Amino acid sequence: MADRAMVLGVALGENYGVHPGAWRMPEVDPGAYTDIEASVRTARTAERGGLDFAFYPDRVFLHGGFRDGPPMFPMEPLMVLAAVAHATRRIGLVASASTSFNEPYTLARQLRALDVISRGRAGWNAIPSFEPEAFANYGRRPLERAEKYERLHEVIQIVQALWGSWEREAGAPDQATGVFADAAHIRPINLAGRHVGSRGPIQIPPSEQGQPVIFMPSASGMGLQAAGMYSNGIIAMPDTQEESRAQRDMIRSLAAASGRSPDEVKFLPFIGFGLGATQREALDRRRVLEEKAGLGSRLAHLSAILGVRLDPERADTPLADSQIAALRPHPGMPRAVRAVELASAGWSPLDILAHGVLDTNPGVVGTPEQAADLMQEWIEADVCDGFTLVVDNLHDGLDAFVDQVVPILRRRGLRPPGYQGATLREHLGLAEQLGVDPRLATTSPTAN
Repeated sequence: MADRAMVLGVALGENYGVHPGAWRMPEVDPGAYTDIEASVRTARTAERGGLDFAFYPDRVFLHGGFRDGPPMFPMEPLMVLAAVAHATRRIGLVASASTSFNEPYTLARQLRALDVISRGRAGWNAIPSFEPEAFANYGRRPLERAEKYERLHEVIQIVQALWGSWEREAGAPDQATGVFADAAHIRPINLAGRHVGSRGPIQIPPSEQGQPVIFMPSASGMGLQAAGMYSNGIIAMPDTQEESRAQRDMIRSLAAASGRSPDEVKFLPFIGFGLGATQREALDRRRVLEEKAGLGSRLAHLSAILGVRLDPERADTPLADSQIAALRPHPGMPRAVRAVELASAGWSPLDILAHGVLDTNPGVVGTPEQAADLMQEWIEADVCDGFTLVVDNLHDGLDAFVDQVVPILRRRGLRPPGYQGATLREHLGLAEQLGVDPRLATTSPTAN
């Protein structure tokens, strides 16, 4: 029995899955990347497993070409989630939206609308953009780092102030008295910073959870400070338990320095799995994905990791002794040491790839028990508060996790038997918030 349960979400937004070979699998609809029905089905699968939230990342520019795969995150998350919210009942819905281009009033109104539509299940992954291509799409120059985070602070604080501009005390419409709402509790905010401002008030009342939950990515420097001040969920990318512990400890200390309880900030690393009834079955499933992704390019990447040239004609043959003697793990590749271990143990290059050594996150290609073991190990080591799942092939991977791993986590006391509340804040064990957190000792945008 674990000492504490884990928070569990899943990253969606691409209807194929994160593996570059997923879109080419024979059972996959190649047009699924813009199919809202596919998005709804996937969210419902996650909800069937009792997952706390579905996270929809975003890029506001065309990322990558079309020769070998689809563009990343082609559909605007808030539009997708408006449909998903109507088709689901309990799972939290977290949308990425940039603080670099969006005006606070627009963000406050759109996210409040999603929160009300979903009856208190909305979250906002607040991200400052940095890519020149993104700024070019808005006809703007990239911001300097200090400007980027200055604007982020202003946007978040004004968005939260707008959310608080319609108070619960305004009441519900009363047909008998003819009073729709008490205007004394719906007030302008009249805030302006160096970059953005808003008069307010917002024209939508609070949801069941008050206002959306703020998520932020793990970052460094000024980004970490902002996450400690505002975020209740950190979507993180550590490669090891040691990295996860260090990043989580830093976030918790910054939250405490801002006057908040560290336990209000849930640190949720990405983690991925490729599942099978046996490890051999899981590896065989992943081998097909590797081949669909283009074995030549995948082996070239593995060659760089191992420090030896791999022949595609011998992809299913273990390395020769001379190759093993020449192995040199690439120092910049997180799973290079693991790849060398597998090669030295006699695995073929294709099987080494199938173990997930090119994955950008920690994980397991193996059985449901091995997947649960890894998650339990991280939780009991107190290096995270839960996980954000990434799924290699959404056609079957999320169903396998829901049907095979979630029951194991429940038996071990790591997950509840079902939803214990109705809102995202309840899923995360958070108190209601409406408006700017009054505990924050920070310079705020000034009143007009």
